[in-house]
Amino acid sequence: MTIKSLLLGSAAALAVVSGAQAADAIVAAEPEAVEYVRVCDAYGTGYFYIPGTETCLKIEGYIRFQTDWSAGDIADNGGGEDWSTRTRGQVAFTAKSDTEYGALTGVIVLQSNFRPNGPANSQDIENGTVIDEAYIDIAGFRVGKFVNFWDADFSGETEVINRNTNFNSIRYMYDSGDFWAGIAAEELTLVGNGGNNVGIDAGVGGKLGAFSWSLLGAYDVDADEWAARGIIYADIGPGTFGLAGVYSSGVSNYYNNGEWSIAAQYAVKATDKFTITPAVQYTDNIQLDADGDWDGGSEWRAGVTLDYEIVENLDAKVTVNYISQDFDGAADVDGVTGFFRLQRSF
Repeated sequence: MTIKSLLLGSAAALAVVSGAQAADAIVAAEPEAVEYVRVCDAYGTGYFYIPGTETCLKIEGYIRFQTDWSAGDIADNGGGEDWSTRTRGQVAFTAKSDTEYGALTGVIVLQSNFRPNGPANSQDIENGTVIDEAYIDIAGFRVGKFVNFWDADFSGETEVINRNTNFNSIRYMYDSGDFWAGIAAEELTLVGNGGNNVGIDAGVGGKLGAFSWSLLGAYDVDADEWAARGIIYADIGPGTFGLAGVYSSGVSNYYNNGEWSIAAQYAVKATDKFTITPAVQYTDNIQLDADGDWDGGSEWRAGVTLDYEIVENLDAKVTVNYISQDFDGAADVDGVTGFFRLQRSF
């Protein structure tokens, strides 16, 4: 072998080795399989599988802007404003998965409120973010913080047929679709006469053709007072008629507007996007004596609520209500209250 042949052979071998090393330097790793989000239709629309699990998740919520206002004697707010604006953002997470006991449900509802000024004779809301609801539900049992049976009042914004409706609770509920029944033990948020702030809340209800109904009873242990409420709905003509009656033995977490009351509304579906809901309510014995018992006075409420779907997921609501309170041994009070609301849901 000549020196020339040796040099050519060495160069060829070096080229092969160099080529192999260069090839190794640019070889990319095999791509990993990507798991795309899958739609979960087992629990209705809006759910998707959390990647890598068999748990279905739904995310929904709304953004709300509202202006409250009031006028007349009823607008004397102790120096507070007769109009006020508020903004709210709410998001709800619902997780569901199948078990041998049925669907296991977990719900978290976060609510953020901003209201720069005092009340315009309406419900006071603190600024900041709160847990509106957070609960676990399985096989009819529910534990956590959630709204109770009394929260299901009229669709309009005129009547007052409940008080506090959101507590830490333990509840069992049977629901067949056409009939439901439930009972709950609740940690109440207002102290009655001091003690453990315990409430017992129970209800039954159902549907029968064009009719639906519910009957509730609740006992505030520390206040030693009870309240009961019944509601009937009936589809009549172009709308739905609602009739409600409430009785309260005294001031409690469940009801405190008077001894007894009757309210009615008629929600008329004027168009596919526009609903008109006039309503009226009478409440008797709205005053309390020195012992905290109902003792005279009465109240009338009459108003109308307008709901309009501007576009899909954007709604407007306007309500105007006249309130007249007659007191025994004191000056009567009346006035007008209302609000305008825009809400974008998702």
